[in-house]
Amino acid sequence: MFWKKSNTEKRVAIEWQKLTTIEQLQNLKEESKTQPVLIFKHSIRCSISSMALSRLEREWSEELNKITPYYLDLITYRQVSNAVETEFGVYHESPQMIVLNGGEVVFDASHMSISTEPLKKWA
Repeated sequence: MFWKKSNTEKRVAIEWQKLTTIEQLQNLKEESKTQPVLIFKHSIRCSISSMALSRLEREWSEELNKITPYYLDLITYRQVSNAVETEFGVYHESPQMIVLNGGEVVFDASHMSISTEPLKKWA
């Protein structure tokens, strides 16, 4: 599905935070109680994952800066990726985006369903 882009949206670069430790997961849960958090699980070995990452980066707009984006290299940090599944109860897929708000998962998508459009609900 393709989303219509508004001419009023100002495109900006995503300021990715790196998710590299299991200990960060509790911090993300707490952080999401004050502002939404996005976890993007990326495989550098997967062309679909690269396309999804590119789509997020192309579509990111200034209004979405209210969401803190975390990037998880699931090849390098496989244990962290497994812990995301266990901690948040979201079946692992790659690529995958997970949105936390209020300490809970409120949205997840994978593969070609990854887009910034659903994120606007929490921006």
